[in-house]
Amino acid sequence: MQDILKKIEDDFKTSLKTNDKLKSDVLRMLKSSIKNAEIEKRKELLPEEIMAILSKEVKKRKEAAEMYKKGGRQDLAEKEESENEIINTYLPEKISEEEIRKVIIKTINETKPSGPADFGKVMGLVMAQLKNQVDGAMVSQITREELNKLQNDKGS
Repeated sequence: MQDILKKIEDDFKTSLKTNDKLKSDVLRMLKSSIKNAEIEKRKELLPEEIMAILSKEVKKRKEAAEMYKKGGRQDLAEKEESENEIINTYLPEKISEEEIRKVIIKTINETKPSGPADFGKVMGLVMAQLKNQVDGAMVSQITREELNKLQNDKGS
């Protein structure tokens, strides 16, 4: 995963040379977030920790863009979305809803939950498998759907 740090550093240098202000600002912020986390933990970060930081930055921008849109500030929302596009290039590709559903169903079949009451248990196991590859809100929604189907099937 040190290659992701090297890629960020190389892309940062390139963006400075090409005067790509947006990209250089975003990459500077990413480097700073990663460095701050390393200082806080007093060690070099593991690949999954770096991915977690990048995912958190994406989530922040997504939320900010939504707030700007609600506030009628389309220009700022577009800036946040542009920053998100840059950060997403360093994250692994997100998996499809269909793939997420397969993992959830497999986990439900393995754990045999009693119904929606076991949401936390199923969700925890699924998120551990799909770490940094999925949007937690989507996993939550699909998990609830599948547990409710399970409950309805038992009730029939």
